[in-house]
Amino acid sequence: MTTVEKSLLRKTFVHPEESTFIITKEITAFQALNSRKELRMQEWKDNTKATDAWQVLRMQSEFTLGFETLSELGPSVCVFGSARTAVGTKWYEEAKWFGKMMACEGFSIITGGGPGIMKAVNHGAKDVGANSVGIGIELPFEAKMNPYVTTGIVCRYFFTRKVMFLKYSQAFVAFPGGLGTLDELFETLTLAQTGHAPKFPIILVGKEYWGGLLDWLKDTVSENRKMSEADFDLFRLVDSAEEARDKIMEFHVKYRKENQTNF
Repeated sequence: MTTVEKSLLRKTFVHPEESTFIITKEITAFQALNSRKELRMQEWKDNTKATDAWQVLRMQSEFTLGFETLSELGPSVCVFGSARTAVGTKWYEEAKWFGKMMACEGFSIITGGGPGIMKAVNHGAKDVGANSVGIGIELPFEAKMNPYVTTGIVCRYFFTRKVMFLKYSQAFVAFPGGLGTLDELFETLTLAQTGHAPKFPIILVGKEYWGGLLDWLKDTVSENRKMSEADFDLFRLVDSAEEARDKIMEFHVKYRKENQTNF
């Protein structure tokens, strides 16, 4: 028995002479309340459907623009890293040098288009006249596209941005970074681990920086059988831009001579 029914029954015994009037009145109020709830729910459903429809169109437009733009790049390397890396610091200069070296090897450079490591890699690529791509994201606190991007795309949704990172790159490099870098790195590792793409090199630059993470993966995750020993073969750990370049070129000579998308 519902609370309303109990209330109606109680009032029937307490005020028998007024029971019919009270019951009729409360039932009418209860029905009106339900009617208003149903109306609000229907309005919410209609508004949600309309919003969802516009979101689908926005997602489609982002994919269309991204695919049309990036499909003409040719071989590309995607670089992840912290937006907080200051100009002139060790990893900024290493990332800049890496962008220049890979551009000289005939690769386009793809980054998130922001400051820090992204700016450094784009800077190096642009210095030698290579395609320097930035795939940005709409954020209330993020800086605008860095000045060294020659081809820029701005996404509203993180997942459309990730698809563009992953679809057109033949190698992935992670310089020291924070949560965004970890998100992108593990997305890439998962794609490789599940076999949903052709083989591609994944390089972590900075042995001291990434060492703690790798120790945790080995001593905790792998030790508890949440990943296999073979998963550690999905990436390589190096300490310089030159080593990262060499690992990528070695891989491509052995395994990936044709330019193709990952999915």
